[in-house]
Amino acid sequence: MRVVIQRVSEASVTINGTVKSAIGRGFMILLGIETEDTQEDAEWLCGKIAGLRIFADEAGLMNCDIAAINGAVLLISQFTLHAQYKKGNRPSFIRAARPEQAIPLYEFFIQALTAKTGRPIATGTFGADMKVALVNDGPVTIIMDSKNKE
Repeated sequence: MRVVIQRVSEASVTINGTVKSAIGRGFMILLGIETEDTQEDAEWLCGKIAGLRIFADEAGLMNCDIAAINGAVLLISQFTLHAQYKKGNRPSFIRAARPEQAIPLYEFFIQALTAKTGRPIATGTFGADMKVALVNDGPVTIIMDSKNKE
């Protein structure tokens, strides 16, 4: 399971010309689920995300987590995070989980992240053609992969 976390001052997702979700200050997270992933991967990542201290404290240091700043979270599914690109110029997505496996893990991830952060999670729609807009604050972008825990 792979995530790209961006610290944002605002973010939104639009589907078919309608804004489905919008947040202010917080995290915009892209989530890629691969065939080997389990609920254990989701639990580990959600714990790391909830504790991620990348918001400024009173001294201007990155010392606050999402709860400390009363921030919001926008989670977007993105299978292309598992693109294979070594051979040729057209990426392969063979490692990305199929919807029948990915959707239950995506829903579990939402529940786990809600529980660990203590805040509701705004989302896109799994498998939809989405337009994501964001203002990256910093910029700060963190990439985590549950297969690289060390």
